[in-house]
Amino acid sequence: MLSGDLNENLRLLQEIFADCSDVIFHEFLIGGQTKAVLVYIDGLTNMDELDQHVLAPLLQDFAQADSLSNIRKKIAVSSLKLVETIADVIEEISGGNPVLLMDQENQGLSIGLSKWEKRSIEEPQAESVLRGPREGFIETLQTNTSLLRRKIKNPNLKIRSMSIGTYSRTKVAIAYIKGIAAPALVEEITQRLQRIEIDGVLESAYIEELIEDNPFSPFPQLLTTERPDVASAYLLEGHVVVFVDGTPSVLIAPVTFFSLLQSPADYYERYFVGTAIRWLRYLFLAVSLLGPSVYVAVVSYHQEMIPTTLLLTMAKSRELVPFPALVEAILMETVFEALREAGARLPKQIGSAVSIVGALVIGQAAIAAGIASAPMVMVVSITGIASFMAPRFTVGIAVRLLRFPMMFLAGFLGFLGLILGIIVVLNHLLTLRSFGVPYMTPLAPLKGRDTKDVLWRAPRWALNTRPHLSGEWNQYRQAPGQQPSPPNRDEEGSS
Repeated sequence: MLSGDLNENLRLLQEIFADCSDVIFHEFLIGGQTKAVLVYIDGLTNMDELDQHVLAPLLQDFAQADSLSNIRKKIAVSSLKLVETIADVIEEISGGNPVLLMDQENQGLSIGLSKWEKRSIEEPQAESVLRGPREGFIETLQTNTSLLRRKIKNPNLKIRSMSIGTYSRTKVAIAYIKGIAAPALVEEITQRLQRIEIDGVLESAYIEELIEDNPFSPFPQLLTTERPDVASAYLLEGHVVVFVDGTPSVLIAPVTFFSLLQSPADYYERYFVGTAIRWLRYLFLAVSLLGPSVYVAVVSYHQEMIPTTLLLTMAKSRELVPFPALVEAILMETVFEALREAGARLPKQIGSAVSIVGALVIGQAAIAAGIASAPMVMVVSITGIASFMAPRFTVGIAVRLLRFPMMFLAGFLGFLGLILGIIVVLNHLLTLRSFGVPYMTPLAPLKGRDTKDVLWRAPRWALNTRPHLSGEWNQYRQAPGQQPSPPNRDEEGSS
């Protein structure tokens, strides 16, 4: 608790903030008679507002300066908060809010005048936009929640806040829509966040790894996005969004495997276009996982499956290659992954050029040197292109990692090993859960009503119901019978 002796409070705070040159202790007299001190961090506080709306009124002479309640009337700042302990004072100061302490008062006054540099709202670079809003979340929590409020203008949008991290005291917010999100889901996420004990949280990935159901799975169990429209769409389906101060990436829970393969562009294009692109995405996801493995299995064990003409061409191209198909595939895939990572880490001006030119040059050089065959280079290239079609990086990286054990199984056991690998992956997906929701919902368990947004993208006027995830279910999201009807030809002719 704060002491009524200002000198004692000041001594404790100066000991705590020793060797902190940016922490300012501004001592002055309120109305020329009452001792007071303002404690704030230089660079995190709006100094102009502090001088104009706090210090200027308090330095004037006024009769009743003997209580904190009278002081509050003189400060023209809307956000004021009483603090009663040293810990509360430290938290407010660390958050950029100056704290006013007075003599003979065992309470302090936190003044909401925090201010720091932040970047402007712009299109998220990690999620390209073809059609739709081009605004993205930034690193400031208050700005991100306000972007969400712009999308959903309803008091049922609830936002709970807490601080996580012994040293960082990072603000974390949970957003959900009351009446749509299951209360049990909201409480489960809140409890998982509250039990986190860690020194600091610098990015939402810290939170993701500490609250997911299965930490040993390569597949993500929370969806990350930097787009307010994506977060709003999931909120309207009953999901919960977790914001972390200091990062533009927000977490969405629960998720299913199919929601990770859906793109916002699917819903901003006509439904038959969205359906065709979605099926193409499913196809190339399978190609990304199984392409090199199928090639290795066929070349090593099942040559009878290859047409004779093509088999002769492939045999001629592999004539000078000294390695078996498995070693050749592992070598080329490793080089391709290294080039991709190098391109991602290099500056943007040269990153893409290095990855593309490097792949072309190394592939051609490998063929000329007899290290790899032309069909293998082509398979690896198609597989690499297929992996880029995953709309979420976390899904793409999981498939890229699983590609290597699948190649080993195909190289040692042929199609038998490939089938065993597929069974293991499917078994893992069928047993995986995200906050209690089966990962393969709505196909396993089968929920026929919800498949209209999985196997295909149904027209907007047919999406009358929300997906049934768990718990409370606000079933209808729009009125039925909104399908546009074609004009009556007879009526047009008579008119």
